[in-house]
Amino acid sequence: MERISLSPELELSRIVYGMWRLADDTDLSPAHVQAKVEACLEQGITTMDQADIYGGYRAEAILGAALKSAPGLRDRIEIVSKCGIVAPFGRHSTVRIKHYDTSADHIHTSVETSLRDLGTDYLDLLLIHRPDPLLDPDETGAALDALVQSGKVRAVGVSNFRPWDFSLLQSSMESTLVTNQIEISLLAATAFTDGDLAFLQERVIPPMGWSPLGGGALLSGRHPELLAALQRIGAEHGVEPGAVAVAWLLRHPAKILPILGTNDLQRIRSLAAASEVVLDRQTWFELYTLALGQEVA
Repeated sequence: MERISLSPELELSRIVYGMWRLADDTDLSPAHVQAKVEACLEQGITTMDQADIYGGYRAEAILGAALKSAPGLRDRIEIVSKCGIVAPFGRHSTVRIKHYDTSADHIHTSVETSLRDLGTDYLDLLLIHRPDPLLDPDETGAALDALVQSGKVRAVGVSNFRPWDFSLLQSSMESTLVTNQIEISLLAATAFTDGDLAFLQERVIPPMGWSPLGGGALLSGRHPELLAALQRIGAEHGVEPGAVAVAWLLRHPAKILPILGTNDLQRIRSLAAASEVVLDRQTWFELYTLALGQEVA
């Protein structure tokens, strides 16, 4: 499995395991969660993507229980987490309305809670989950810098930021924002043309890509021509159609790190197959054309 350097201090596996559905599984035992992590490690997938809000603010503790029951496992993985979304359930059940909070107090409290739930003394990567209309770049930037300086966070970045949001926050920071985690797939391809990827490429910042299979819509049959092409190309390479959709992202020179999430152990064991598929330029554009619904201009 290829590894991608986000900074001198941090490398992630090219394919990332997403844990947003971790709490949805019928088996939440430490042994079963450990089996998922081990299945990833067998393929060279070492990076686990979390967020404080995942699983109704429960997913980090579920992973933490598995790490506690398997000494040494924490040292074999990188943990990405996010903060900034406050929703009226779980630990925030008393709030009146869903909102964003990028204040220093909230960031520090969220990180301390994540560290406690995960049973670790550091996060490999912390992301601000959503752009906050009330973001004070000086306050937020100083909070992120302090976390890096303290060693509680190895590196920091953002998620779902537009280029101007990214630049605003970076302008008030000493630490470098090392990634932007954005939605990107054959069904969400605007980043290829709206400047989001170009902005990151210009700065040599690898993006992370969430929902690379369009939330499952790519394989649902709702886009029959596109699915047929993925199936045909997959058959040619001996992989499932989903692996082709992920390989489509891997082909891009921006060094996108797709985040794949499933609770099915067998599917977890097949995630790395995408890295074995190399699409030529015309095949890439064939899929892009089908996704757009028209040929390129």
